[in-house]
Amino acid sequence: MQAPSALRDLSVSALVAGFVAVLVSYASSAAIVFQAAEAAGASPAQIGGWLSTLGLGMGVTSLGLSLVYRTPILTAWSTPGAALLATSLGDYTLAEAIGVFMFSGALVLACGITGLFARLMARIPHAIAAAMLAGVLLRFGLEAFAALDDAFVLVGAMCAAYLLGRRLWPRFAVLGVLATGLAIAGVQGEIDTARASVTLAMPAPIMPEFTLASLIGVGVPLFVVSMASQNAPGVATLRAAGYAPPISPLIAVTGLATLVLAPLGGFSICLAAITAAICMGPEAHPAPERRYMAAACAGGFYLLAGVFGGSIGTLFDALPQALIVAIAGLALLTTIGGSLHNALHDARQRDAALVTFLITASGVSLLGVGAAFWGLV
Repeated sequence: MQAPSALRDLSVSALVAGFVAVLVSYASSAAIVFQAAEAAGASPAQIGGWLSTLGLGMGVTSLGLSLVYRTPILTAWSTPGAALLATSLGDYTLAEAIGVFMFSGALVLACGITGLFARLMARIPHAIAAAMLAGVLLRFGLEAFAALDDAFVLVGAMCAAYLLGRRLWPRFAVLGVLATGLAIAGVQGEIDTARASVTLAMPAPIMPEFTLASLIGVGVPLFVVSMASQNAPGVATLRAAGYAPPISPLIAVTGLATLVLAPLGGFSICLAAITAAICMGPEAHPAPERRYMAAACAGGFYLLAGVFGGSIGTLFDALPQALIVAIAGLALLTTIGGSLHNALHDARQRDAALVTFLITASGVSLLGVGAAFWGLV
């Protein structure tokens, strides 16, 4: 009986909201995932397989959870997690990276099964987690503006589009930046169309390798970032919109999905927050009880994106590096600003948060363990 009921709840507005949510998700952070995969040592074909895996995983979880709980539950990859990986995986092998993904997914699954999510996150001061995230993301913001040196017209136009978009249409500012960058790069002849093609990428499993240095240096920070910067805001977004599904099963499902898909490149599947909000507003449907179909539609579009993940991989391989760096940095500016605010606004925790931020941003590696972990310590 549920399927016919869901079809009755389907609407054009829900379909549009689901499409926009997925479009914003890919436009704002696929470049960061691409950089993370490159840092892990993945080949262009493997990157396409990773994007296919992520799309299919997010599609199945979004569609399934939304229909089961009749709530707009949208999942996403962890953008801050991808940023962390892009800055931390350079010293590890691809097999070790897969081991990191599985380890983080297992920790999330354990939190969901045991119900420890809220208690565990309460033990990490919010200011410290925010400072670590800001330190991880700082490099992306700096590189976006440093790219002005080599591609002033391209990056300058994208910066102008970002400022204008934030003023006029904040929700779609990053889409405007991407469209502007593609247009300028196309006019300048900097898009290598020979390298962009419609292709289906078959994800290939990679045997994981577990080392203490990689699990502590990258796995633990990835887990913390995924929980603090994705799952926690995702839960808050649901509750702010008036929805109250059982949280522990949602966390368990995302952790299980990550654990299962990790050997295929599914580094993190979490509850979405920003894009989920698109599916929870009145634009999705006037009746709150029918907005779950917007997230279900988004799940369908995720599945479609997963089928053509190889094409997304070749597209980013064909774009100029300055465009990828700029879109990644500009897309993260709001997150960087919010993280710095959350880290430093409480005077009692300001010194600790500042030290966390500086150590993480420094990129220092001690005893083979990366800066994000030492910043957290």
